[in-house]
Amino acid sequence: MKTASKPPAVLPPAAVGAPEAPRSAGRRTGGSSHRRLADQFRAYAFLAGGLICFALFSWYPAIRAVVIAFQKYTPGSGGEWVGTANFTRVFHDPEFTAAWRNTLTFTVLALLIGFAVPFVTALVLNELRHAKAFFRVVVYLPVMIPPVVSALLWKWFYDPGAGLANEALRALHLPTSNWSNGADTALVSLVIVATWANLGGTVLIYLAALQSIPGELYEAAELDGASLLQRIRHVTIPQTRFIILMLMLLQIIATMQVFTEPFVITGGGPEDRTVTVLYLIYKYAFLYNDFGGACALSVMLLVLLSAFSALYLRLTRSEGEDT
Repeated sequence: MKTASKPPAVLPPAAVGAPEAPRSAGRRTGGSSHRRLADQFRAYAFLAGGLICFALFSWYPAIRAVVIAFQKYTPGSGGEWVGTANFTRVFHDPEFTAAWRNTLTFTVLALLIGFAVPFVTALVLNELRHAKAFFRVVVYLPVMIPPVVSALLWKWFYDPGAGLANEALRALHLPTSNWSNGADTALVSLVIVATWANLGGTVLIYLAALQSIPGELYEAAELDGASLLQRIRHVTIPQTRFIILMLMLLQIIATMQVFTEPFVITGGGPEDRTVTVLYLIYKYAFLYNDFGGACALSVMLLVLLSAFSALYLRLTRSEGEDT
């Protein structure tokens, strides 16, 4: 007679295949924390060089300029605190009104000319079927020319005597112009130079925005019988309105700091028609040796541009939250 075999012992579920608890868990945790601290230290060490350079060449000059704006400052002998006297003196300077008027006029003209031309150019390039890469390079070439070289080229181009602009007008039997030497045409001439010099980068940004628009929207508009202008108005502009607004704000910030063109081409003339705020700051600092007045003007410009910069950051942040 067989006896029943004893069933095998059943181990608890926790014991089946359970690895032995590591004895050095505390040591491993401590080691990983030490490695993380070492990695962070190395990362901040690499960043330290850039942060130090940024602090020395950006933050410190800005803070120093704000301090000097309230001082009667002489290089090498320190400054004497004068409160808001620099602001009052600069505000009553006749060139102050002319500089702000010219700067605001330049900004408005740059928005009318320099804002529409890149957008239209991007639309044309986006519709091309052949040689797109070639025309993109051609449009971007002015950006690669140093600003001073570009301004010198245009100064020769605008020469009222043997300049290329007037030579072309004579060849077409059209009346010539004084261009940058004329009181009524000088500022517009500088706007044309700035538009040409900065056209390429803006066009490429617009092209990237245009190529991100879904093609189905244009197909639906064509099926509805929309013309080219209607497609631009109801599809292109609404789809790129955020990019348009951002570039408009950036252009306002950039054009209100125009300096190279009036400095190289016109020297602020004729009759102070092209003296801008930044050029007036240069005159106060390096021609009048009045660093307090120059810093006071800089602080005024800083406050105005900070408002546009805050608006730009607010809009980009809200757009990021929406997406």
